[in-house]
Amino acid sequence: MLLVSVLVPACAGAVAVEVVAGALSREGAEPLRITYEVTGTAKDVTVTYPTWRDGSLSTARLTLRTLPWAGETRTRGFMSGGSFAVTLGATGGEVACAVTVDNGTVRTATASGAFATATCGGF
Repeated sequence: MLLVSVLVPACAGAVAVEVVAGALSREGAEPLRITYEVTGTAKDVTVTYPTWRDGSLSTARLTLRTLPWAGETRTRGFMSGGSFAVTLGATGGEVACAVTVDNGTVRTATASGAFATATCGGF
């Protein structure tokens, strides 16, 4: 009886791990397009966002002097939890950021004032 009480939960755990691994594998095989956008009145903005190349995650950083701006990256093996940050410079102004993922996930945020940051996260 003790053996059964140990084996049943162990088998159930193994099945759960297999199901999750299969779902992540399918998610990782699907190509996705991620679009980043910045609008507003600011004249000195730094954007930082994740990019994926050959399954490797890296971070891009750009300084913008004019808005609007849009960028796009395509990936396979996407893992949720990205963060797109838009930081205003000393001259302030207003910005809005947006991130759209193929599956319909949309994140938006706004910021205003010197050195303020709008963060579109969790996509």
